[in-house]
Amino acid sequence: MKRVLLTSLILVGLMGCQDDVKNTTTAAAPKPVAPQADVNKIKAHIEFLADDLLEGRDTGSRGHEIAARYIASQFTQLNLKPAGDDGSYLQRIPFRQAFLEQDSPKLSLTTAEGTQQLEYPKEYITGASTVSENSAVEGKLVFVGYGIIAPELNHDDYADLDVDGKIVVMLTGKPKSFPSEEGAHFASRYEKARYAAEHGAIGMITISTPLGEKVRPYQNLLNYIHTPRVSWLDKEGNPHGAFPQIKDSAYFSKEAAAKLFAGAQKSLDDIYAELEDDKSPKGFALDASINMSKTSTHKAISSPNVAAVLTGSDPELRKEFVVYSAHSDHIGIAKTVKKDKINNGAMDNATGTAMLIETARLMSQGPAPKRSVLFLAVTGEEKGLLGADYYAHNPTVPIKNIVADVNLDMPVLTYEFSDIIAFGANHSDLNDTVSQAAKNAGLTLSPDPMPEQAIFTRSDHYAFVKQGVPSVFVIPGWTSTDPNVDGGKMFNEFLHTNYHKPSDDMSQDFNWNAAKKFAEVNLEIGTTIANQTKRPAWNQGDFFGDTFTKK
Repeated sequence: MKRVLLTSLILVGLMGCQDDVKNTTTAAAPKPVAPQADVNKIKAHIEFLADDLLEGRDTGSRGHEIAARYIASQFTQLNLKPAGDDGSYLQRIPFRQAFLEQDSPKLSLTTAEGTQQLEYPKEYITGASTVSENSAVEGKLVFVGYGIIAPELNHDDYADLDVDGKIVVMLTGKPKSFPSEEGAHFASRYEKARYAAEHGAIGMITISTPLGEKVRPYQNLLNYIHTPRVSWLDKEGNPHGAFPQIKDSAYFSKEAAAKLFAGAQKSLDDIYAELEDDKSPKGFALDASINMSKTSTHKAISSPNVAAVLTGSDPELRKEFVVYSAHSDHIGIAKTVKKDKINNGAMDNATGTAMLIETARLMSQGPAPKRSVLFLAVTGEEKGLLGADYYAHNPTVPIKNIVADVNLDMPVLTYEFSDIIAFGANHSDLNDTVSQAAKNAGLTLSPDPMPEQAIFTRSDHYAFVKQGVPSVFVIPGWTSTDPNVDGGKMFNEFLHTNYHKPSDDMSQDFNWNAAKKFAEVNLEIGTTIANQTKRPAWNQGDFFGDTFTKK
């Protein structure tokens, strides 16, 4: 009797289990609830990184070192895999700081009117050399227009000019006809120096234009003459990106620049008139020569990137990586401010770094994405995107396996936004990916509101772009949820009032709802990229994709 009863009970139980299985397979699976960003955690990160204790997190400073260790400790708590040197989270970078001896610059100009000494810094400025402590060059001058070679745009300022062994004189900037972002690439300091060096020039003189003087008046440049130049060093101890054959360079005021063209076939005013007519001035030899020299002092420093990996769940796709990047450095202590001298860098870029950490926390809480995700806090952004450039040249994961970079730099969190901006999204199919991710977060993706600024070429993601990696630079959009608030105006108010000033601190009116929203949309962006079937691809015929994709 007991055995029959027990058997009956077992059968009934099994039938019930089968019903449960049927119900489980036919009912719609509940949609996973996305983890929520923690405002208090974000605020705590920003408060620590922007504290006076860190003295503005200058590259190579003790304050930045503290910031790097703090970020590493957060990655440790999240149980992320170290992706720095020797099993650590830190990637140590050797740098060379170069300081100009302010009483050392000498420059004599010889024209048909005779030889005259130009006064530093009243008539010209020059920077320290990271190549040599004693720099000197003497040579004849050749005007080379903008000093740009852009075959894609049918432009060659060096055509039919002999500059071998000579000093080139070039206009700052680029022709108005150039597309903004492509033009920013061709007109960069590095590219112009490369064009000159490849044609045998031994020195460079840059002169401003009327437009350039409006954007960056010569008088304003005098604020930076004490700022050291910094380069990262390669394995042979040489400064990366330098051209040793360019022995010296200088930037002339408008008044001094006019003297270069004394007795020439065209005056500086003639050249400026061509610019007003949207013409690109042709180069010619100048009846002039220059002898210039200076002394620099070198100092060896080091500063770390911080790198950590969340390993992907897919056996094959985990070999690929989505990178989140944010710079952890700022500009340190102001030398020309009398009271509060610490540039705390709360918005620039404690906010971006906090978003990096919080995104890592959110992503590590849920199911691991299919691809691996590399979280990278870089140093030296304020010195010329140096930490990101070093990593891109010395990656701790195979560069060919990095499928995308999502860069977080200076998200201005003073208003609640209803859209996001992803600079560079228009160059690849990341545009569709980021748009979908924004939609998933209840937001929209808006186009670049200031294309003339070429923001796509001006932050850490660009180091990855130059390695052929499709990338976006994400910030809160300019559309506020409050119709009485103009997001674009708020962004520009920050630029004019607090950017690169001691007032960029915690006294600003942070909107913590915006901080929460920005962390959560970044989680959506990274997760969407990491889980999609195909790796991101450049648009067909895109200039940046065609120029930098490795064959």
